[in-house]
Amino acid sequence: MASISSTRLSVYAALAGNLLVALTKTAAAIGTGSSAMLSEAVHSFVDTGNELLLLHGMRRSLQQADPEHPLGYGRELYFWSFIVALMVFALGAGVSIYQGIVHVRQPQPITHPLVSYVVFGLCFVFEGASWLVSLHQFRAAKGPLGYYEAFRRSKDPPSFMVLFEDSAALVGIAIGVAGTYAATTLALPAADGIASILIGLLLAFVAALLARESKSLLIGERGDRRLHAAILRIAQEQGPIACVNGLLTVQLAPNQIVAALSLQFADDIRASEIEDLVLALERKIRQAYPEVIDLFVKPQTDDAYRESMRRRFGETLPVARHECDGRSIAASTLAVPPPFLTNHSRPPAIERFFMKLMAWLGSAKCVCATSAEPTVNSAMTAATQRVLNPNSRASPPPSSTRMTSGVTTPTRGMPIWAK
Repeated sequence: MASISSTRLSVYAALAGNLLVALTKTAAAIGTGSSAMLSEAVHSFVDTGNELLLLHGMRRSLQQADPEHPLGYGRELYFWSFIVALMVFALGAGVSIYQGIVHVRQPQPITHPLVSYVVFGLCFVFEGASWLVSLHQFRAAKGPLGYYEAFRRSKDPPSFMVLFEDSAALVGIAIGVAGTYAATTLALPAADGIASILIGLLLAFVAALLARESKSLLIGERGDRRLHAAILRIAQEQGPIACVNGLLTVQLAPNQIVAALSLQFADDIRASEIEDLVLALERKIRQAYPEVIDLFVKPQTDDAYRESMRRRFGETLPVARHECDGRSIAASTLAVPPPFLTNHSRPPAIERFFMKLMAWLGSAKCVCATSAEPTVNSAMTAATQRVLNPNSRASPPPSSTRMTSGVTTPTRGMPIWAK
């Protein structure tokens, strides 16, 4: 995603724009008595404080590791990003909705509406300039991904927080203009308070999105799936390794990742050779991906690895695709599971519906000897077997791993690591 320097640039641009907007809106709110203008001023002051907190988090996350924090302070950025989301909700949305309710119950006329329009126009210019900078940085960082997918996959909260805040500010200005017009031209003084409530609801929605993503990163997300696959590929090319069992990655900061690699070495290899092999593998991975700050290698048999993954993830998660003894092993029916399984233990209702639909479609074309209503995993396993061996009839997965056309298919409920 975005580099530290580009993200910091967008945060500084947003800080300058929000400060100018906040001062302008405050002067206009005092002079005109507009509730919508006052809500926008509060929103801008909250955004200004948020940018300062993000800069503080970015600085703290770069601290050197110490004995009390052996993996460093990278997650400080995620902590302060979560605090920013709470501030948007509590101060921005809360104050705006409160002010709106007060002015709906006791409407007050707006004096000097022309001043309000001029201020709204200036604020739109300031916020628009900041929005263009953040949009340019986010667009460069997202690559070929869509905006929403890039937002969900991003490991750099400031890169999307600034864009979301500026977008909400521009929409809020448009709502404020509409409320001022209705309150003055259409003689509907309560419309000013209604506009303030709408601005508060908009901020609450944005805060909920930001809090959800920041919380997921703060708890600990895996690294980017492309990096995950690349590390496995590098390990597979490194000999003499009998089996690359799998990989765990944890994102500590936008540019800090910890990786744990499970390998099975050849039986005749000596301990000194294993040490040299691990050192060479670590150098190769860190040269290609400097963001991997620590790599832990665990010598482990394939069976022991699968059992440890079953204990960790349960019986329903898929496991990563890897190679053992030169055989390509598809250890899951889904090499990359749907995005909604990456950050949540239970998928949303619409995705659960499609999962059931996929299971039904799969069961309609395969012979199920043990159950008339197969699970999603068993249906997808049958579909995968038909792709791998079109001439064979699919059957329910047995209780142990079996070979089909040179490809090992896992047992039902085999966990996976890959998102």
